[in-house]
Amino acid sequence: MSIPSIHLSDYQYYLPDEKIAKFPLEKRDASKLLCFEQGEISHHQFVDLPDLLPSDTLMVFNNTKVIPARLVFQRSSGAKVEIFLLKPLAPSQVINQVMEATHSVTWETMIGNLKKWKEDEVLLASLTINDKHFVLEAHLEDREQKVVRFHWKEEIPFVAIVEAGGEIPLPPYLNRKAVDEDKPRYQTVYSQKEGAVAAPTAGLHFTTDIFKELSKKGVDTDYLTLHVGAGTFQPIKDEEVVRHAMHSEQVVIHQNNLKKLLAHKGNIVAVGTTSMRSLESLYWFGVKLLSGEGTEFFIPKLYPYQEHKTPPSLQDSLQAILNWMKENKRMEITGHTEIMIMPGYHFKVCNGLVTNFHQPGSTLILLVAAFTNNHWRKIYEEALNQSYRFLSYGDSNLLWNNKI
Repeated sequence: MSIPSIHLSDYQYYLPDEKIAKFPLEKRDASKLLCFEQGEISHHQFVDLPDLLPSDTLMVFNNTKVIPARLVFQRSSGAKVEIFLLKPLAPSQVINQVMEATHSVTWETMIGNLKKWKEDEVLLASLTINDKHFVLEAHLEDREQKVVRFHWKEEIPFVAIVEAGGEIPLPPYLNRKAVDEDKPRYQTVYSQKEGAVAAPTAGLHFTTDIFKELSKKGVDTDYLTLHVGAGTFQPIKDEEVVRHAMHSEQVVIHQNNLKKLLAHKGNIVAVGTTSMRSLESLYWFGVKLLSGEGTEFFIPKLYPYQEHKTPPSLQDSLQAILNWMKENKRMEITGHTEIMIMPGYHFKVCNGLVTNFHQPGSTLILLVAAFTNNHWRKIYEEALNQSYRFLSYGDSNLLWNNKI
């Protein structure tokens, strides 16, 4: 693969505000489902999904859990300052470890009313957990980088702190404040690993009934973790899209993920662009291991488009990772990816994708365009004409790329 020349204007479309789903449907699986296969479009309900999948399918889900990442503090004057958690820095950069930390954590953040936060001023938030009242402090460690250290005296993990005092960080395009309904609904029913600041929204449609039907059909399932960052909403601003600064997101892969992928011989369907990014990044980590480029699991945004000597098969790449993990007695690995999937990318792992409808001119539209061999506009125009609901709380697609 070579680095493609992609122009942002080719991936824009008009999305009327009334087409954006501002609230979830009463039932998760009541959404519409558009199916795209070999250039043809068909319309279904999401409950039809098990019937549309071959029995030899492996579906891979992202089990990240959205944390209430928007924290509100108060100055001594009474003015409020909003702090949005972005990326942990201490006591670890591994999100799961930071969420279990007590007494003190440090994060890179976004800060509202930053100008009003004076040097050496400590902001306070009063919290109650299990009828116990205490104070959470916020210390501004680096104004330019917006690094904040949070401190509390109680022996309480940080995950309990944000659950008690934080708000669900809804996407900015919903243009509304979070309500009580959002806490359970902006979360998949299979979420487990706290650390995302945005939901893997393709999974919001799944219910226990859907999983039962998938099991009856013989469809296998697996779960990995990619903690979705706020950068997923960052619009591309440069007409030459390869100049876009891709956000880095943390990925956690278990030995069992590799074993299941290696044993599977049929279709592999990623549930969501985050699962897709994780699986494709996993392949390229194997490439790095096999080519002797080091053992750091970090995939730069344009790494797949660089010159690689005879890229290995998927089996060889995954086996190299599994061998390395066994040699180093690692049951799981934590890595980071900023992979940019755009037209010109050759998919290595997945041939099916369940995803929602995405924003114009976004990196996610580029991914969908690449996966559908640039039929994305046909799909989106049909969805708009058929009154599909768009974005996070909207309807779904099942897209195929070379279905087996």
